[in-house]
Amino acid sequence: MVLTSAPWWQGAVIYQIYPRSFQDSNGDGIGDLNGITARLDHVASLGVDAIWLSPFFASPMIDYGYDVSDYRAVDPIFGSLADFDRLLAQAHALNLKVIIDQVYAHTSDAHAWFRESRAGRNNAKADWYVWADPRTDGTPPNNWLSVFYGPSWTWDGRRGQYYLHNFLPAQPNLNVHNPAVQEALFDVARFWLARGVDGFRLDAINFAMHDPILTDNPPVTDPALPRKRPFDFQHHLHNQSQPELIPFIEALARVVRGFGADRFTVAEVGGEQAPREMRLFTARDNRFNTSYGFDFLSAETLTPELVLEALASWKPDEGWPSWAFSNHDAPRVVSRWGRPEAPDAWAKLLLALLMALRGNVFLYQGEELGLSQASIPFERLRDPEAIANWPLTQGRDGARTPMPWSSDTHGGFSIAEPWLPVPEGHRTRAVALQEQDADSVLAVTRRLVALRRDHPALRVGDFTPLHLVAPLLGFERAADGQRLRCLFNLGDTALACPPLAQGRVLFASGAVDRQGEMLGPLATCWLAL
Repeated sequence: MVLTSAPWWQGAVIYQIYPRSFQDSNGDGIGDLNGITARLDHVASLGVDAIWLSPFFASPMIDYGYDVSDYRAVDPIFGSLADFDRLLAQAHALNLKVIIDQVYAHTSDAHAWFRESRAGRNNAKADWYVWADPRTDGTPPNNWLSVFYGPSWTWDGRRGQYYLHNFLPAQPNLNVHNPAVQEALFDVARFWLARGVDGFRLDAINFAMHDPILTDNPPVTDPALPRKRPFDFQHHLHNQSQPELIPFIEALARVVRGFGADRFTVAEVGGEQAPREMRLFTARDNRFNTSYGFDFLSAETLTPELVLEALASWKPDEGWPSWAFSNHDAPRVVSRWGRPEAPDAWAKLLLALLMALRGNVFLYQGEELGLSQASIPFERLRDPEAIANWPLTQGRDGARTPMPWSSDTHGGFSIAEPWLPVPEGHRTRAVALQEQDADSVLAVTRRLVALRRDHPALRVGDFTPLHLVAPLLGFERAADGQRLRCLFNLGDTALACPPLAQGRVLFASGAVDRQGEMLGPLATCWLAL
């Protein structure tokens, strides 16, 4: 049973594809659009509602596609617009919606807009980026710091000014205060919507508006707050998240919904102001449909308190949340929260927990296989953040290794050496191997997604926590007269769990003793009451 009154995206399971690492179709060691098309049957077999494609646009690839040099062009390493059209048609034939990334806070410094803007102070695009004169001593105009270390200002001799970049120097910030810039971005959205995409993930959208008078950010004075990078030494009140962002969001939402009420928008929102901003960006019907935060992606430990506080923070009248445990920017969750001695048990527990949450679910490629975080040798690192901070951090490369389709060399991803290595441990968890095991992580993923799809209580129902003693976690989901109880043991030993005694088992993993009311270590049980 599924609800027909809710929009398709509410409670949906959306599968994230990182194009460089999904499937190589032409033997150059880099995944591409035709490779994705060739593997869409696998995605559809999971039962998910949609795919989200990370950037495949023209780019110098300094930040692997999040530095866009042409919003309307496919980068040749991924294929062509015709290849994208075939992918889109095949996905729709398989009843998969297609969501694509849109990066509206910044472009590549190779973008034609920036090349024109930096050429002088009087051309048509002179004010399309954030330019500022130096202070009297020649230093940057204020104290703003970039996410990727160091000042968020770089000097440009052609204009004799600094330009703003909240990320890499190769990613200059657009001046989204400028109405002409807004209209240009709306035209980009119209281009892809007219092509048939079903919606957008808006990357780092809270960085799209800065304080025009360039007020210094205040320092962080609380010694309890982590300071792993220079960026963490400031409260980012002025380089992002300005009030003018809301009218822009509403205008962009109008553009999207002008192509149909079923088109979808999800905002990526990170940073210390994220809890407020996620709700603000989705607070009304004329803003984004949902927001995608870092409650779980940035958490180093899984506890019942973490889950219950994150879910409780979204009131029924405060918009609709989206959740992810893994993505291309965060260490894979089986390694981050689990332990290597029980990888399958952890993977199944975490998948069951993710699929039971109220909100949309984002499933990252390979999560359905229980892939762990890869360890990449220094000479193979590609992520600029990882290279700059080695050996203290592996950066993002360990979550971006190619998808293992078989146990063959390179995991069936490519006939050539892949852009990142395929770990041997991933090849032993390949799709082809797990297809042969009825109790594999892949098989369990399919069962869980099907249960979520078929039960309105899981897809769109209310969320009510049960007051269990940690490491037990329990909550109930209810909708349309249907009530389900979801129980998890996050600990290493069997524990008494009286709520097990009621209801009919919908799903169980691990040691579940209902007669003895015991839930084994890393065990899960869903009950229909």
